Amino acid sequence: MTSDISVDLNGKVALVTGASSGIGAAVVTAFAKNGASVFVNYPNDSQAAAAEAVAEAIKASGGSAQTIAADVADESQVSDMFQEITQTAGRLDILVNNAGIAHSSPVETLALSDFQRVMNVHVVGTFLCSKAAIQMMYAQERGCIINTASQLAYIGAPAFSHYTAAKGAILSFTRSLALEVGSRNVPVNAVAPGATMTPILEDVPNEVLDVIKANIPAGKIADVADIVGAYLFLASDAARHFRGQCISPNGGDALL
Repeated sequence: MTSDISVDLNGKVALVTGASSGIGAAVVTAFAKNGASVFVNYPNDSQAAAAEAVAEAIKASGGSAQTIAADVADESQVSDMFQEITQTAGRLDILVNNAGIAHSSPVETLALSDFQRVMNVHVVGTFLCSKAAIQMMYAQERGCIINTASQLAYIGAPAFSHYTAAKGAILSFTRSLALEVGSRNVPVNAVAPGATMTPILEDVPNEVLDVIKANIPAGKIADVADIVGAYLFLASDAARHFRGQCISPNGGDALL
């Protein structure tokens, strides 16, 4: 399902990390539908075919898209990605830090390596991509950054302490960066989606999904189309006075 929300992104160049599936794929598709030229980021060969399918679908619909590989937790790969964007497009108007991973584990059995990997992809990745992007955006005197948090950063979740901690860090990073760059015509904001039907939930048993659904006042787990409107708004000129804000499309699961 795709969003039917319309904004004017014509002439803008956007990078969405972690865009080979889920929310990232929906966001990058919506951006292209609304006129942006988009880069579909994916981390490694395991996601290359999926990312290419997203880009091909965009182009088949008349949009402009190309795939771009980088593990956002790797500084050299991020540097290479932004060099390619500079050489190919010459500018970057919208960065969506969306790349993320998740798995459940209680703290007493959570491996340090797993904790660090979640932190690296979410937090280090957001930092590295933002650092590279703001240098381009300063030079062109405009741009915007949208970070993907989660409503779980506010309410927590058992067996997801590493994930919720990472998302909480992203919220704090968003606010601090927004204060740092707020006068430079580079708005920095975040989206904190509620439970959404993406590949992250594919292995969750139906009985657990039913419990999650029962706690959402809207009575449903979101489709990606329910989420992308927040990204479209923050990427548009209508959000030009938003700084350090977090929009949470969560169906009422958390009243922020």
